[in-house]
Amino acid sequence: MATCKIWWVRRDLRLDDNPALARAASGADALIPVFVAGDADEGAWPLGGAQRWWLARSLKAHAARLSALGSRLVIVEGEAAKVLSDLAKRLGATEVVWSRRFDPAGLAAERRVEAALDKLGIAWSGQLGNHLFDPEEIATKEGRPYQVYTPFSRNCRARPAPSKPRATPTALPSADGAPKGVAIDALGLEPTIDWASGFRAMWTPGEETARSRLSAFSAGSLARYPVGRDEPASDGSSLLSPHLAFGEIGIRRIWHAAAASTKSPPESTDKFHAELLWREFATHVLYHFPRTDLAPLRPEFARFPWRNDPEALKRWQQGRTGYPLVDAGMRQLWHTGWMHNRVRMVVASFLVKHLLLPWQDGARWFWDTLVDADLANNSLGWQWAAGCGADAAPYFRIFNPTSQAQKFDADAAYIKRWVPELKDVPAKSAVEPRDSAVLPGLGANSTAGGGYPLPMVDHAMARDRALAALASISKSRAGS
Repeated sequence: MATCKIWWVRRDLRLDDNPALARAASGADALIPVFVAGDADEGAWPLGGAQRWWLARSLKAHAARLSALGSRLVIVEGEAAKVLSDLAKRLGATEVVWSRRFDPAGLAAERRVEAALDKLGIAWSGQLGNHLFDPEEIATKEGRPYQVYTPFSRNCRARPAPSKPRATPTALPSADGAPKGVAIDALGLEPTIDWASGFRAMWTPGEETARSRLSAFSAGSLARYPVGRDEPASDGSSLLSPHLAFGEIGIRRIWHAAAASTKSPPESTDKFHAELLWREFATHVLYHFPRTDLAPLRPEFARFPWRNDPEALKRWQQGRTGYPLVDAGMRQLWHTGWMHNRVRMVVASFLVKHLLLPWQDGARWFWDTLVDADLANNSLGWQWAAGCGADAAPYFRIFNPTSQAQKFDADAAYIKRWVPELKDVPAKSAVEPRDSAVLPGLGANSTAGGGYPLPMVDHAMARDRALAALASISKSRAGS
């Protein structure tokens, strides 16, 4: 009797080292790769505009890879539990297999799929495909989830090394009997206004590009990663984050490629591995504390006196704050869908501490504009900046955007690239333009005629205001 299995394609848009694909293909006469499109299973966080742009191209690249191996990607729209159970029943599928997600909406969708398949008596299996560790398997000595990165990472490193990645299959069972499905272009993922020209110049979504980026990074920038990762003007980042977010490359493949690099000192590989473990930590925290996508982990911060200032938020979003490093980062984000990690910390600190605006506003903006948006990383990162989450930076640690620029972009190469109003200004003045008398058109809100705005808030005043806000919740807690 012919055996048919369904591979529920989720954020694992790759053939290489894909445990879900391997299980689904094993022993199957027919394998039906199914991608369920739409926001029905995404809860409070439907894909943002930048992610939708990436997904359109990633689906096309994945479909082409499957086609080359004699298979076919089937795209359907709707709620996963209904779509997959109806399809499994119609095809007589013996099993439905997928890569597990650990965000609240992804987990809830899996539970609904499991229940629907159980009712039909159809087997199912969720595979650990996009992470090194199952969040349930990492715990403190007391059996509790970790809230601090360092002991979490020690626990992970004390375990056996991640298993070697599986090779890319050279053939797949046929997709005979599969429905036609929906065309990718019919999903409406592309923007109606072409704001993505900068995206196209920087990114080529897909598994093959991800593998090429990994090879180039392992043979090049990895060697000076501990230093290069903090220099926004350099090519020190791996640029793998969006490929990893969509599962176009497996994290085990990345881990072992870094470990096998013969051109990098051990400390470079160790630092890069630490960043991969930070991603694992973010997933661990969101899994065990699912409300932290929108609520602070530290409950006292629910009383924090955030300001409501739509105009200030807009200026931050548009990169018109008058702080060059902040503005460079926000403009890089808008143009490319990505921002250097050091600068992400600076712009986040500026929003929550200089402007005293809620971290959730920043998280939502990043979610909509980042091609590498990942809910666990996004939530942990913003709560880290706001001082209200797991292993957070203390709230009283307030980044000075000017000193950060002086330290990490002293020659203003990054600033001048993204803030062209400052391209002809001496580096010292471009890093801190308010000290210069040579800036054309300088004014509080001026960006016209080549001008550049004055700082929208004074650093010293903003710092004092932020510390006073922190003190107010400390007093409130003491008096409760």
